[in-house]
Amino acid sequence: MRVLILAEDFVKDEFLLQPIIQAMMKTVDRAKAKVRVCKDPRFHGTGEALNWKYIEQALRRHQGMVDLFLLCVDRDGNANRQVVLGNLENQAKTVIGTGRAFPAENAGPARILGNPGNLG
Repeated sequence: MRVLILAEDFVKDEFLLQPIIQAMMKTVDRAKAKVRVCKDPRFHGTGEALNWKYIEQALRRHQGMVDLFLLCVDRDGNANRQVVLGNLENQAKTVIGTGRAFPAENAGPARILGNPGNLG
């Protein structure tokens, strides 16, 4: 399996996201997955990372070479961010084709044992 992480700014995020996604792949019995962070095109913040024009460019550039595209952005206090990500997921279906996936997710508040009140 070939995984490409689309980060809102790979310079700041690649050394955090790549090992996390690699570890996640191991937990789902995909230890041999090739996990890379997209560097071309480079997104400069959430404005570009959430813009379909830039997402489509990345998907087309890596089309046929990637099985799983992961868009990872910060929530930045935007409670509606998941709606935007869902729309991007739907648009991506027509570009990536069958047998490939494009889940988009945002970092949110930490949850410990499912209860955010346990943070203190």
